Amino acid sequence: MRQVIRRIGFRFNNLRLKSQLFIAFLIVVLIPVLIVGIFLTAQYRNNVLEQATRQTTNNVDKIVTQTSDILRIPMELSDDYMVSTDLSSLVNTRYATVFDSTHALWEFNDFRSAVKLYREVDYIRLYADNDTLLENWEFLHLTDAVRGTDWYRAANAKDGIHWIYTSNETRKGAKSLSLVRRIPFPTYKTSGVLVIDVNPELFDTMLRQEPYDTMIVDASDTVAAAKNRSWIGKSLSQLEFPGLAGKSEGTYNMTFGGEEYRVVIEKLNPASSVNGLRIVSVFAVESIVGEANRVARLGMGVLAVSMAIALVLIYIVASVLTKRTLVLYRNLSRVGKGDLQVYSDIQGNDEIGLLSRQFNNMVASIRELMAEVEDSHRQRTELEVRQRDIKLKMMASQINPHFLFNALESIRMRIHMKGEKEIASVVRMLGRLIRNNIEIGQRHIPLGEELEIVRYYLEIQKFRYGEDRLEFVIDVEEEMSLTLIPPLILQPLVENAVVHGLEGIGEGGRISITGRRWQDGGLQLTVADNGVGMTPERLRDNRDALDDPSEDKGHRIGLRNVHQRLVLNYGSGSGLRLESAEGGGTQIKLLIPGKKEE
Repeated sequence: MRQVIRRIGFRFNNLRLKSQLFIAFLIVVLIPVLIVGIFLTAQYRNNVLEQATRQTTNNVDKIVTQTSDILRIPMELSDDYMVSTDLSSLVNTRYATVFDSTHALWEFNDFRSAVKLYREVDYIRLYADNDTLLENWEFLHLTDAVRGTDWYRAANAKDGIHWIYTSNETRKGAKSLSLVRRIPFPTYKTSGVLVIDVNPELFDTMLRQEPYDTMIVDASDTVAAAKNRSWIGKSLSQLEFPGLAGKSEGTYNMTFGGEEYRVVIEKLNPASSVNGLRIVSVFAVESIVGEANRVARLGMGVLAVSMAIALVLIYIVASVLTKRTLVLYRNLSRVGKGDLQVYSDIQGNDEIGLLSRQFNNMVASIRELMAEVEDSHRQRTELEVRQRDIKLKMMASQINPHFLFNALESIRMRIHMKGEKEIASVVRMLGRLIRNNIEIGQRHIPLGEELEIVRYYLEIQKFRYGEDRLEFVIDVEEEMSLTLIPPLILQPLVENAVVHGLEGIGEGGRISITGRRWQDGGLQLTVADNGVGMTPERLRDNRDALDDPSEDKGHRIGLRNVHQRLVLNYGSGSGLRLESAEGGGTQIKLLIPGKKEE
């Protein structure tokens, strides 16, 4: 990828400025404008489509609510008929004469009253198996033809309310959405099938107000009501929307006849119903986004004209710019050939005019610099000679550390041969102490090595001050000597005790170093002296200085460095703890947890 970018940049740099301006215009202006235009058009189109979908969804919800209100009355009537003793007696009584049957039918007027009272009910009829009961278009006999219908078999197969698009034989086969329900008569151990036709005009009035094609479909995918009345009574597979058959509720993008449609489906399952209905609303996407597409085409046309005008203007501006740039290029070429008397007379306060004036200043500066080259070369030569002298002096002043150790060893041997064993021992310890301090690195060392360095230091100090002034005790458990610790964390504590703690003590100075196990195998090393101690204010300042990152010379830098090294290596639970009393000596505890050590 990087090579491709480099290759494109190389080719771009080889083009004329005029061509570069054209390409820059295309990249910086035309392409972004096209992207923004396409994006805004797509967003506008999607927003219009989503707004239509939301409106359709709201309309479908409204239809579901209105349909529920329409179906509520037939459901309540069917519930009443389920417990009607008058209906049960009428259907199951065996009539001796036609007059008795006619009289009984005349006395029972619940069906007629319901049709007159509720506009939601178009017709009510009951199918029963009683040959002594006359048929009067409300009570019909169960014939073989009726028993063979789908709605009758469905009603007898499962108790409950069935919503089915059926034909009414009493009205010349007129079809409508009907409530079909089996009415049991437990007293007589018989039953009948109740059919309540819902008034289709209510559905027509409701759906006629919808902006898009909307329909009510029963469980068998038959259109029971629709805004387009030619769809009523047809199966979805017979319409131009075959893919809608069996679809569950939701919003779908579907294609019918090569045209894109948006479909919104919502289910309606009334209480106590075995099956339900589906409200389906369909609208063509093009009918919604057609205006948006027209606006987009208009915008693209305006954009194309604007781009054409912009290209002409870019051409004119590029011609003016390149003409002045070529003049400046010729002047630069003359300077490149060694002519330092060139003067650029390009006028203007734009960038090219500024470059022209800077070019004149540059040529003048070059002339001045040429005059200073010889002097600068002379000064550089003198500086190199002086640097070589300094290097020679630095090499002469260097002392090899091994020479120092060998010299101390030679002095010790001479003193030992003359019988000065104490002085020889001190020189040996001094050499070992210097070597350890110089050669020590970042690696961890055994505690025993650190204690050996401390012992050398104390012996040398004891030799300096005398045995009466300084004595020391090292009490560390033998098994702790192999424990690895950071180097030079104990010596600064001992040095602090000798230099500051025993300051002003004429005799009887004592340094004690003790070591014990602490916290799951960790270390607790204590350095104590019987010196002058510290005042409470001084003790507080030293404790605060342990965590102070600043290089304050007033702080005990050695103690702070040891404390912060321990915290960095072992965490906040480690470090130094100071205890002191004025005139009562000082005690410093060094804590290293065991888990960090492992």
